[in-house]
Order: sequence, then C-alpha cells, then structure tokens
Amino acid sequence: MPPTIDPTRIIQGALDKARELGIRISVAVCDAGGRLVAFNRMDGAIWASVYGCQGKAIASVAFARPSGELTERAGSPIIQGIVAAEGGHMIPSQGAVPIIRDGVAEGACGVGGWTPAPSNRWNITCWASTAIRSTSTAR
Repeated sequence: MPPTIDPTRIIQGALDKARELGIRISVAVCDAGGRLVAFNRMDGAIWASVYGCQGKAIASVAFARPSGELTERAGSPIIQGIVAAEGGHMIPSQGAVPIIRDGVAEGACGVGGWTPAPSNRWNITCWASTAIRSTSTAR
C-alpha cells in the first residue's frame, strides 16, 4: 500500500460501523495485486467471512470498481475465465470497494460476514470507503 493510505484506519472504520450496527464481520484490505496487507475478524464472525472479505477485495481491485457492480456479470465467460486464471480467490459479489488514486486502483477493502439485511453489507463497505478517503491525501 502507498504510505499515504493507512490500511489499519480503513479496517478500524469498518469495524466501528459493524459494532454500531451490532453485527460481526471480517474485513480485509489488499494491495493493487490483490495481496492481503491488513485483516481483522471480529469475535463471533462466521469463519467463511475470512475468505469472503478477501475474495471481494481481490475482485474489487482487479476490476477497479465496487465488487457489487460485478455481481450481474459474475456468470459471464469472461469473468469466470479471469476468476479461474487468478486461482479462484476472486468473489464478484457485493461487499468491497476499490482504493483509487489518480484513476488507478491501488488496493481495495472487502467486508464479509452475516448481517440481518443485505443493505448493511453496503453500509459497512461505504463506511470503509469513507475511511479510505479520510486516510488518502493528494499527491
């Protein structure tokens, strides 16, 4: 991650929002190559959320867009081919936002775990996005 982006603050922003909503999540931040740079699993979060948050973050940075925008096309041969070529770690589903600077994806933040309503996943991801913006500074 570039030194101007603080993955720890991004994760803390998502965790704070999850606590506010009374839910348990896992949250991951990856770099431009989809490699994990920071991670946290809240006590009581489902174990599958460990993989879900990372996979969504990988998809988000790979396509430089929120992972939820990929959901509709997830079954397309192109997306499936890229997922297979990447090793099957990518999850093109709602729950991650890219970290964009000067039009380039430098990383992504993904959230996974049980929530009482699908809209909460988006709320947490948006909160993480706000944390991303607050840790970013202009070059």
